Amino acid sequence: MKHIKFILIALVISQTIIVSFFAGCIKQEIQLDGVEIREYQGEKLSSVNDFNENSIKGPQRINKTTYQLNITGLVETPKNYTYEEVLNSFQHYKKIVTLDCVEGWSVKILWEGVLVSELIEESKPDPFAQILIFKAYDGYSTSLSVDYITQNDILLAYKMNNVTIPPERGFPFQLIAESKWGYKWIKWVTEIEVSNNTDYRGFWESRGYSNIGDLDKDFFGP
Repeated sequence: MKHIKFILIALVISQTIIVSFFAGCIKQEIQLDGVEIREYQGEKLSSVNDFNENSIKGPQRINKTTYQLNITGLVETPKNYTYEEVLNSFQHYKKIVTLDCVEGWSVKILWEGVLVSELIEESKPDPFAQILIFKAYDGYSTSLSVDYITQNDILLAYKMNNVTIPPERGFPFQLIAESKWGYKWIKWVTEIEVSNNTDYRGFWESRGYSNIGDLDKDFFGP
């Protein structure tokens, strides 16, 4: 009888694992604020639902009315922007950019947002600052050089494919780190710190991923 009970328990456990595994593989439709477009200026676009969920703590839910985007560090005037202030105080830009994940998948999306360089400029950053450290609601972080941000017109996006970025994709803001691996595309951004700390390493970078994150280089390394 003991052997039979053991076998039954093992079967229950294995079935639970199998069900959990397949449940995790099922992609759920995301509720969108607006009508998603799948083509822009003749280019076919991926869908909001084509992403894999791989955030460190799962999708974050941020209250739009209490949210603040903080500009800190080596600046003359630190700023604390509300969601509406970011949308209403800065020029909006659109750009089709492909996100390439180290897991092997990619998505081409029309992003709409504000220039990070214009956000930072309002705070009068130290002209010799070299690094921007991006921090997220879930504790994630990454860094990029000021030169990269300014020379490539990098966006902090609030829309994708003409709809408001849903919580699963990084609402209220996601960094569009074009030409960089996906782990540089930080979601749920709450703070941008102007810094000279070139030794700073973000969540994945401190675990061995490249701090530069260029697509034409191995993502694992210096």
